[in-house]
Amino acid sequence: MVIFPNAKINIGLNVIERRTDGYHNLETVFYPIKIYDALELVESDKLSFESSGLPIPGRMEDNLCVKAYHLIKKDHDVPPVKIHLHKNIPIGAGLGGGSADAAFFIKLMDQQFNLRMTVEEMLGYARKLGADCSFFIESKPVFAFEIGDEFEPIKLDLSAYKIVLVMPPVHVSTGEAYGGVKPAPVKDSLIELINLPVTSWKNHIKNDFEASVFRNHVTIRGVKAALYEAGAIFASMSGSGASVFGIFKDLPDLKHLEEENKVFYDV
Repeated sequence: MVIFPNAKINIGLNVIERRTDGYHNLETVFYPIKIYDALELVESDKLSFESSGLPIPGRMEDNLCVKAYHLIKKDHDVPPVKIHLHKNIPIGAGLGGGSADAAFFIKLMDQQFNLRMTVEEMLGYARKLGADCSFFIESKPVFAFEIGDEFEPIKLDLSAYKIVLVMPPVHVSTGEAYGGVKPAPVKDSLIELINLPVTSWKNHIKNDFEASVFRNHVTIRGVKAALYEAGAIFASMSGSGASVFGIFKDLPDLKHLEEENKVFYDV
């Protein structure tokens, strides 16, 4: 059985305060986009994981799909499985690819073995794997807050626009991104700002990570500038980077960006 995990972008991101547990309270909007991995599992005599496509760093035991399997195994009588992941969603891009794979793996296990899990049960497993992982269980636009794992559904439909995503050959670690941010309360919450016309987002919606990331990585800053030069209504780094997306009325020609970057059109 095969399933296709999708990526997401962050529209705006405000880092509000550092928590006593070391995490940060933030607010952002998660919006699903049409960039996909492919995830397959088959019943096997032992648990195994293999991948193709983009190289995935780390040990098999640390992969979120494998961790999700062990969580489910504690509560359900499931056999060992062979997991194959074809990786297409860029890694270290702020697109939630690893979280998406884990969430869709939970859904795939439910389907494959008729576990009859409720949405809440699947959300419970996902929350144990990462702050944004549970978003991908339903993969609908949400306002995310606290550490990014509490959601409020929002009505946001960008299907009338063309979203283009550019991934430069740069890696931004989460630690680097947070290290350059000074948390601060916001005057206007994203849950209100997201209701403004898309044409006015440029003047109101920001990503707090951009200032320090752009200082350290001029390439990423240049990509955002290039998207606006190409006619984007709104452009922003997604999450902690390094990918940058642009929202356009019509699909742009970005061949000049394709030489140095990976460009995904109409996502």
